[in-house]
Amino acid sequence: MTQLFRGVIPAMVTPFRDGAVDEGALRAHVDFLIRSGVHAVLPCGTTGESPTLSHDEHNRVVEITVDEAKGRVPVLAGTGSNSTREAVEMSVHAKKAGVDGLLLVSPYYNKPTQEGLYKHFTAVAREAPLPVILYNIPGRCSVEILPETMARLAALPEFVGVKEATGDLSKMIRVIELCGPDFLVTSGDDALTLPLLSVGGGGVISVAANIVPKEMVRFWDLWESGDLAGARSLFFRLLPLFRALFLETNPIPVKHALYLAGRMGPETRLPLTEPSVPVAEKLKAIVAEWGVAA
Repeated sequence: MTQLFRGVIPAMVTPFRDGAVDEGALRAHVDFLIRSGVHAVLPCGTTGESPTLSHDEHNRVVEITVDEAKGRVPVLAGTGSNSTREAVEMSVHAKKAGVDGLLLVSPYYNKPTQEGLYKHFTAVAREAPLPVILYNIPGRCSVEILPETMARLAALPEFVGVKEATGDLSKMIRVIELCGPDFLVTSGDDALTLPLLSVGGGGVISVAANIVPKEMVRFWDLWESGDLAGARSLFFRLLPLFRALFLETNPIPVKHALYLAGRMGPETRLPLTEPSVPVAEKLKAIVAEWGVAA
């Protein structure tokens, strides 16, 4: 089951038009990513502005993604919430819609204890039995899933991996050490993918793959084939792009880059805004450099 979510998984943006989900642009983006060779797709994560989606919109984005994927790649749906009840509801819906797995973020704002995290995640998995990738991002959630808690969850069959976005490689190594080789530790930060792979990581849930999916897949293929020098060379070529996509709060830069590339409109939802002029200029240069205009 771990193999299902190895490789490059774009954390998909959610296109908007006139304040609503742009379903046509969403379908086109899913198809573009799959045709570019990604290994799975992820709707309704942080990059998809999930906190601003209504429950109906969230469910619809998941349904569209599953429908457009047409079984070509697995769909890993973000269904986390700081309310266990809401997380259960969204996860049950996603299972009925036909997703292949769930990405469950730590409950944000209410800062549960480690026991609370354990009970939250197991409650969701019990009601919506699917493979679960945990999402560890304390910078946004103000709570961290500690490696020891991860190991408790990894002992259960539903919990197959984690998207690690702590930014702390030593903690990622500790998770790999405690949870063993069958527990997938995937990078939640494009810029840490290469070092994480070197200690046993299994891929990346990627912001950059929205823009350059073929190049991200090429990087993965070089790594998997044992061409470390080639993977390292491409990684360092991609590094300025990785940095540019986090010059302001994600997904402001990546969504603007997709707009510049002609793939969708520029809309974000408040409290996110359009990028500042200096960041927009840097993104324009990056898009031109990579030649990704539609």
